[in-house]
Amino acid sequence: MSCSGLAQDLAQAKDVAEHASTVPVRGAQEIWADLMEGNHRFVTGKTKTRDLPGLRVSLANAQHPSVVILACSDSRVAPELLFDQSLGDLFVVRSAGNIADAIGVGSIEYAVEHLGSGVLVILGHTKCGAVTAACSGEKMPSSNLQAIVDKIQPAVAKSRAPGKNDELIETAIKENVHQSARDVLARSEVLRHFV
Repeated sequence: MSCSGLAQDLAQAKDVAEHASTVPVRGAQEIWADLMEGNHRFVTGKTKTRDLPGLRVSLANAQHPSVVILACSDSRVAPELLFDQSLGDLFVVRSAGNIADAIGVGSIEYAVEHLGSGVLVILGHTKCGAVTAACSGEKMPSSNLQAIVDKIQPAVAKSRAPGKNDELIETAIKENVHQSARDVLARSEVLRHFV
């Protein structure tokens, strides 16, 4: 890296740090309440109107999302819409079954360490295809799909109870959220430190 490149990086880091000191710090309960209010607006069809072009300009140089969301890739579960949030509000990491590999965990670490995100939400959802596939016990048609199912299997195993097969998928979906949270923390010293 050249000296001018280093100087640019240092100047940019100083600008981000100065801006971060002017951003009001909100507690986890307040952030969660904001997400729940946004979800209520989404459910009732009363979402906020936003000036996206103006917001895009204001966010061009920096972002400070207060929330990181690890969500399923399912096209019906878009966190920005579900929580009635906008550009710059959420740092979203998505994968089938809301599981995080090294790249997903690294992305979460980046949001926490460098962007100042203070809340992590693991977002599961009903009728999750990845969890349903894991519950089926069938071999997946590719090694990549099998890797997803394998990652979900501990949640499925923990959810199995005699006589409760009708509830297995929904129970496994909930357990998979908890499993994903444990996995993220187990894989990241950085996140354990911030917790």
